Amino acid sequence: MSSTAPNLDDEIENLQARVSTLKKQLRIQTSTLIASPSTRQLFAAPPTTTAQSTIPSDANPVRQKLLTHAASQQAHNQQCLYRTCAALTTFRVQDPDPNAVDGGAVLGLRIEVFSRTKFLRPYYVLLNRPYGPASRRHLRLHRHTVPPCIPLAGLAARHLPPPARGDGAVHGRMQDLPRFARALRREIVRYHHRLGVVADLRKAAGLGGAEKSDDGDGAGEKLPGQTLVDITPADAEARQLSIEWADGRTGRLVMGDDGEILKLVALGDEGRDHEAARELLGGALRVDDVVRSLLAAA
Repeated sequence: MSSTAPNLDDEIENLQARVSTLKKQLRIQTSTLIASPSTRQLFAAPPTTTAQSTIPSDANPVRQKLLTHAASQQAHNQQCLYRTCAALTTFRVQDPDPNAVDGGAVLGLRIEVFSRTKFLRPYYVLLNRPYGPASRRHLRLHRHTVPPCIPLAGLAARHLPPPARGDGAVHGRMQDLPRFARALRREIVRYHHRLGVVADLRKAAGLGGAEKSDDGDGAGEKLPGQTLVDITPADAEARQLSIEWADGRTGRLVMGDDGEILKLVALGDEGRDHEAARELLGGALRVDDVVRSLLAAA
């Protein structure tokens, strides 16, 4: 009985996860069907022919509920389209501090990021103008919600340099706010893509803690004959991955900005293990290729 109970609990948990996934897929398909142009056209006017007699009338609460759901889905689609096309937006903020510089006027940058089939919480960067009337067009970082691993200070020093001082100690350069915003968003997107690649690699290797797939097909379970026991980011920027094998070997994989493999070193009891590195890479040039090879091996 003791050996059967855990298996039964696992089956119940897998069944509940499968039911939850099916309900999610049903909601998505229902919203897509109701919000489609052809369906909205059918509900736009009251039925006039026999073929349309099955459509609820205007006074029918079912019709009103469907129209409300279709309008809500259309608004959601419009919002997603806006967030996709307008990934960088600006807005004005009034600093409530009575002693704030420039009368409390603040310029805000909103940065949208889409990763792993969903929109993340937007990142915000606030800029002010503390240099006085002589340098009204020069901005400076005020507040931000950017992750610490993003080189925000370096990007600001490169694209938003301070104005020149009267004594000539600082040579002023022109600021380029659009280039700063694009470079910052590029760094944030690359960071989240690297995190996504690490999650996909863990899932493909069958390691615990990886996110389950949306289709509930059991991806993320331990693969037969799997020798990898851990793959985790070794730095805050997720550029280096720490790899551990079941036999005690360890490795370090260095990943580029866009997921390319820069270097992989595997260490065993006798030093560097080139065979383990070649077995894991298999001639791959990107981490995505390693993910596909692990999935193919399954």
